[in-house]
Amino acid sequence: MKHRDVGSTVDAELHWRPAPLAFLLAGCAAAALVLAVLLGKGQLVVFAAPLLGVLVTAPWQQTSTRVQLDGGGTVRCFESEEVVLAVAAYVEHGHALLRLKPECPAGLELRIAAANESGHAPAGLHLALTARRWGRYPVSVRVSALSPAGLAIATVVLPAGQLFVYPITDPQPMRVPHTDLPERLGTHLTRRHGPGVEYADIRAYAPGDQLRSVNWAVSARRGRLYVTERLTNRSADVVVLVDTSQQAPGPATDSLELSVRGAAQVVQSTLQAGDRTAVVCLGRAPRWLRPDIGRRQFYRIIDTVLGVGDEHVPTTGTLAPHAAVPPGAIVVAFSTLLDTQFALALIDLRKRGHTVVAVDVLRGAPFREDLDSVLARMWQLERAAMYRDMGAVGVDIVAWPQGARLDQVLRMLPEHRRSRRVRR
Repeated sequence: MKHRDVGSTVDAELHWRPAPLAFLLAGCAAAALVLAVLLGKGQLVVFAAPLLGVLVTAPWQQTSTRVQLDGGGTVRCFESEEVVLAVAAYVEHGHALLRLKPECPAGLELRIAAANESGHAPAGLHLALTARRWGRYPVSVRVSALSPAGLAIATVVLPAGQLFVYPITDPQPMRVPHTDLPERLGTHLTRRHGPGVEYADIRAYAPGDQLRSVNWAVSARRGRLYVTERLTNRSADVVVLVDTSQQAPGPATDSLELSVRGAAQVVQSTLQAGDRTAVVCLGRAPRWLRPDIGRRQFYRIIDTVLGVGDEHVPTTGTLAPHAAVPPGAIVVAFSTLLDTQFALALIDLRKRGHTVVAVDVLRGAPFREDLDSVLARMWQLERAAMYRDMGAVGVDIVAWPQGARLDQVLRMLPEHRRSRRVRR
């Protein structure tokens, strides 16, 4: 997948400084004058005069000059996928010879795929970008300008574009928790009778039943009309809740990696099943995206998780907005469960009648140094007590251990839970 938005244009005014050639001419002229004084030879003064004349004209060459950089705008791709970003620089006002040099941020592999020079674009580059990890990568270039006489030089760093890298998720389908699904055609098999393909039961014919549902074999044996009832297939509303609050140092700093990948995997699985999917990010810069279906929704959700784009809705507070969570939606949360406000948001969603599942992405204790065995055991007991207390109010929590797939983790959810409204 490669997606490119409209390119961006930035301009800047250059601030000149002496070029190496100016220092070289000044050094040669100074050496000639010193030797002329020491040796008493006037020929050396004649030799230094042209050099001094060129240096005198240097301030007049540092005129007001503006350069314009046409960048590649926003480029989106998946991890380990190579995308080409075209950058070109122009002299908007004045005269200068331009050169471009890319500035590579950490985590981004960059190579120059091609360089173009023409009368219309004094400097241009085609940058081949590759990132091994999802995230946002700003791409900048250093523009070096040389005056026509070569006595003044200026450099400026300008933004050339943005690279948004999407995570590659595991294609394993996710198990949706049992709940009362809305009256909407989908792919999830329910126990309710209605239009479908799975056999449910046989009952006597009633006025109003369609003739195509008549089971003629059974009707012939029993001497009266019987119809076949089938189980319905419905779709669900799924809301992915991501904890973006500030975390403690240690293993908690790696939890964002699991949260983003887990959220992307749930979103991909639910959208492929035809379910409406939304996302809510709570913590730093709270935001949410309306539920929708389709492949485009996957990219909207990832943009919302990464905090880019303009399709999500910024919000305030620590609770999920009512407009972001449709009635009867299934909430799948990814969090370290270290922030009390996020736990209260989960309890609030359960009180609204939603089925809430929390995936604990914290592996280990949130401390830098190794804990004593007694303290480590106390930490485990505290987490187990927290799991029990959250389960008592209807919020199921499952841990995501090392080496386990997310679909395997979600299969550990209890099946006795049903969507029921909890009284306040």
